[in-house]
Amino acid sequence: MKLIVCVLAFVALGYAQQQPHPTGEPIPILKYENEGVNADGSYQWSYETGNSIKADEQGQLKNAGSENEAEEVQGSYSYTADDGTQISLQYVANENGFQPVGDHLPTPPPIPAAIQRALEWIAAHPEPEQKQQKL
Repeated sequence: MKLIVCVLAFVALGYAQQQPHPTGEPIPILKYENEGVNADGSYQWSYETGNSIKADEQGQLKNAGSENEAEEVQGSYSYTADDGTQISLQYVANENGFQPVGDHLPTPPPIPAAIQRALEWIAAHPEPEQKQQKL
């Protein structure tokens, strides 16, 4: 997982560096920091480009040495979309999956009131366990 994330970061950085600005000028990398992977499995990197793209990520190993060992990653990125909208995304990735947060992400519609009442009634009135019939 760590290796994949680091490789993707380098690919994205390399791609951003190769993309010309609309004027044809290369986009400079203003800041790049990479702590690499430490002995405890933690890492950290960040970069910023001349066209206002920013990204950072930190990761660490949770429950090291146990059967519940898992990598946990926190990060964010931001950029300006073609229409001028500022896009910002924060995320966590861990044993519960990838969990992004951003104002531009779609959200589900609210649950209709009748459905919500039905769900609450079902939760308050669970069916009794039925005895298995002998065949």
